[in-house]
Amino acid sequence: MVVLSKYGYVVLTGVASMVMIGHLALKVGQARKKYNVPYPQMYSDDTETGNIFNCIQRAHQNTLESYPAFLFCLAIGGLHYPCLTSGLGVVWIISREVYAHGYSTGDPKKRIRGAFGNVALLGMMLTTLELGRQLLGWTGPQTWSFVRQPCSTQ
Repeated sequence: MVVLSKYGYVVLTGVASMVMIGHLALKVGQARKKYNVPYPQMYSDDTETGNIFNCIQRAHQNTLESYPAFLFCLAIGGLHYPCLTSGLGVVWIISREVYAHGYSTGDPKKRIRGAFGNVALLGMMLTTLELGRQLLGWTGPQTWSFVRQPCSTQ
């Protein structure tokens, strides 16, 4: 297998995801100071401000829970579909920021605004699945052939 030069988009998307993870971690660190939640305590039981801290913490933790699947699909699906996978990865990254912003209001229902990232992650899973199918030589309809086109015409 030859790694396409467009795989650089995948690499840059991975770097952007690390920046996003760092940003969410920074928000948790700031909330620890603001709401006086010392390490290693994971959650606050303060009746006045604990809910807001806990929502900020959960937004970060939930992102970390799905991060390995994101990275796997980005790296593997991006081998064969670098532009599509990168584009979906950027959508997922943006969705996690929207998710965290909504959740950090203290109203967990507002996290749903970032749910569109689930569709992006599903698309990334499908690119990964398609690559596996092709590597094994499984035949079937070539439904993904149109996304192998160059990312741009230049």
